[in-house]
Amino acid sequence: MIANTAPVAYGALGAPIQGLASVTGIDPFLLGAMVGRQLPFFSLIVPFWLICAFAGFRGMREVWPAILVTGVSFAVPQFLISNYVNPWIVDIGASLVSMACLIGFLKVWRPTEIWTSPALRTRDESVGTLAPAPGVGVTGGGAATAGAWAAQPGTLMAYVPWIILCLVLALWGTNWFKGIVNPLFTWNHPVEGLHNMVQKVAPVVARPTPEGAVFSFTYMSYTGTGVLFTAIISGLLMGFSPRRLVAAFFETIWVLRYSLITIAAMLAIGTLTRFSGVDATLGLAFAGTGFLYPFFGTLLGWLGVALTGSDTASNVLFGGLQRITSEQLGLSPILMAAANSSGGVMGKMIDAQSIVVASTATNWFGHEGSILRFVFWHSITLACLVGGLVMLQAYVHPFTLMVVPGP
Repeated sequence: MIANTAPVAYGALGAPIQGLASVTGIDPFLLGAMVGRQLPFFSLIVPFWLICAFAGFRGMREVWPAILVTGVSFAVPQFLISNYVNPWIVDIGASLVSMACLIGFLKVWRPTEIWTSPALRTRDESVGTLAPAPGVGVTGGGAATAGAWAAQPGTLMAYVPWIILCLVLALWGTNWFKGIVNPLFTWNHPVEGLHNMVQKVAPVVARPTPEGAVFSFTYMSYTGTGVLFTAIISGLLMGFSPRRLVAAFFETIWVLRYSLITIAAMLAIGTLTRFSGVDATLGLAFAGTGFLYPFFGTLLGWLGVALTGSDTASNVLFGGLQRITSEQLGLSPILMAAANSSGGVMGKMIDAQSIVVASTATNWFGHEGSILRFVFWHSITLACLVGGLVMLQAYVHPFTLMVVPGP
C-alpha cells in the first residue's frame, strides 16, 4: 500500500491526467509535466520510507545503496518522460528502467545479510496468520536460496505475462490507437432524469453550467480491455487451454466478488459527491484558507482519493474547482490542478477500495482494519510533505512552474 503511491498519478496509462485535463481545460501534457516536477521527489523518498516501515531504520541502512539505485532510476525517467515525451507511458518506462538498474546493481553488490522473513522487525503478529510461502525460510537461506529459486525452469516464464502487459499497454496508451477504436467501439448513454438537470453556479464556475451525465462506454480503449487481452495471450503462451482460461476468469470473479462490490460502491459515492454538490462545498471551504491554499488544496486531492478510491475520480471531482480557486487567489492553475493529482496519490493507500483489493490479493481476508491502521499515519505524513512541496513551488521557487509541453 505504501509502495503504490508515486506511480498513481500516471496510472492506467495516464487516465488521471486525462480526467484532470477534461474538467480543467488545461493541456494534459502541461499537467503531466507539472506532476512530473512534484512526484519524482517522492519516488526517491518512498523506497526508503517503505524499507524503514518494514525493517526499521537499521534495516534500511543495511540496504541503502540498492534503495538509492531504485529511487533514482525511477525518479529520473519519471521526470524526463513526463516533461519531454508524454504523460501516458511515464510509469511503464520508469518502472522498466528502475527494475533493470536494480537487477544490474545487485549483480555487483549484495547486502551483508539477506533476510527472507516476511515479519516486520517491529512487533508484528500478522505474519502468524499467513500460510508459509513454498521454498522460503524464516531466516537464513541467503544467496543460495535466491540462486536456487532463480534456477527453477518456470522462473523466466513467470515474467512473460508482465512483458506482454508492458507491450500491450504501451500500444493501448497511444492516441492513434484510441483514435482508431473509440469511433468504432463507443456507446454513449445520457442518464435520463440526471443529464443536464444539475447546474454548477458561481463561485464554483464563472457562469451557470449544466452538469452532463453521459455514460461513455469506450470499452475497447479501456486499460482493463488491454489487460484482458494480455491475460489471454499470456495464458495461451504458457500452455493453458481456452477452457481453463475461461474457468480461471470466473474463478477470479468469484474470489473478488466482495472487492468488486466495494469498488462499485466507492465509484458510486464519487458520482453522488459530484452531482450533489458535496465536492463544491468542500472545495469552497478549502479555498477560504487563502495563503495556505496550496497546502490545503493538495490535501483536498488526498481527501478525494481517500473517499473515492481513484485518483482519476478525485481529479474529475475537484479539478475544475482547483482551477477556479487558484485563479481567484492568483496562483497557477496548472500547479494546483497537478497538486490535486499529486496529493491524491498519498490517499491511495487508505482508500477502502485499495485495501479490500490488497487483502483479497494476499489472501488476508478480514484484516482490512489492521491494514488501515498501519498505513493511516504514513498516508497523512506523506500527503503533508507533498503539500509542503507545493507551497514551495507556489511561493519560493516559481521557476518550477515553467513546464515544457510535450508533442
